[in-house]
Amino acid sequence: MTETGYVHRLHAGAPDKPILLVLHGTGGDENQFFDFGRRLLPEATILSPRGDVSEHGAARFFRRTGEGVYDMPDLSRATEKMAAYVKAFADEYQASEILGLGFSNGANILANVLIEKGIFDAAVLMHPLIPFQPEAQVTLVGRKVLVTAGQRDPIAPVSMTEALSEHLKNREAEVRVVWHPGGHEIAPLEIDAVRDFLGNY
Repeated sequence: MTETGYVHRLHAGAPDKPILLVLHGTGGDENQFFDFGRRLLPEATILSPRGDVSEHGAARFFRRTGEGVYDMPDLSRATEKMAAYVKAFADEYQASEILGLGFSNGANILANVLIEKGIFDAAVLMHPLIPFQPEAQVTLVGRKVLVTAGQRDPIAPVSMTEALSEHLKNREAEVRVVWHPGGHEIAPLEIDAVRDFLGNY
């Protein structure tokens, strides 16, 4: 069995079906999106880790020194760990494709793994915040990305959401952005967009 490095929940799907990695936001855990993932892709392997960093008792996937100020060495550590983690499970369960879905802090680590490693075939980034200019390391040709965001999100500003989307497009990913008029909460139209996006898998 795979050495994980994360507390997690796992549903083993059928071979030759996708693996879906679901990643919670700050203060969430492995239960936050596990059942949602099961409903989205019933035949897929669903993998839901709990962040290995504690911020005043709230689980996260990497450290930060303030709101929107990331501990970049720890982000690098977390990116390497997460990439190896999901690849190991994808190999073990003979996954046809590697898919990811993350919200807030989960979207941020997912985005960085996609940007630096390119290992996901498709990714759902819900309210991501990448407050730095990523380096172009690998082409993202053939990757599909859905970004969902709030137009009044105080945590993930519109300008940074747009900058991330443009970065991914410039790396040749196929990017769709869906906005709702509210803040950092997940709106029903986002859920509909996710269902539509992952429905082809």
